[in-house]
Amino acid sequence: MGEKVVATNKKAYHDFFIDEVLETGMVLKGSEVKSLRDGKANLRDGYAKVKDGEVFLHGVHISPYSHATYDAPDPMRVRKLLLSKREIRKLIGKVKEKGIALVPLKIYFNERGKAKLALGMARGKKLYDKRATLKEKESNREMERSFRKE
Repeated sequence: MGEKVVATNKKAYHDFFIDEVLETGMVLKGSEVKSLRDGKANLRDGYAKVKDGEVFLHGVHISPYSHATYDAPDPMRVRKLLLSKREIRKLIGKVKEKGIALVPLKIYFNERGKAKLALGMARGKKLYDKRATLKEKESNREMERSFRKE
């Protein structure tokens, strides 16, 4: 069956070098899970912060579920991420390095039906890095086209 991807952050791969990816759980309310199952999430401006030995997800928009009866949670609320203490200590060490950010890459449901977040440890790209990446993608595309024509 595999995993069902709900939302991806394509901009993260354009703006950052992704060094490492961690799978984390999220503390969600019931209507948020139903909204995720409908695919209503946006990761574009999201980031994670370590505070008091816990990791929190900021700036991720999960739309309110349309059929919820009452008390819909705030779509932009701060959500706690579920990580082991060892993983959190590792993250704290990495984030203290200059230029490392925690960026959400995708939200998905694993084989057991649990909502998970792929969290990337990212270093920012400079403008010339972005240009080089685009140039490399374009040249790879051209090579693929030439191979197909033969």
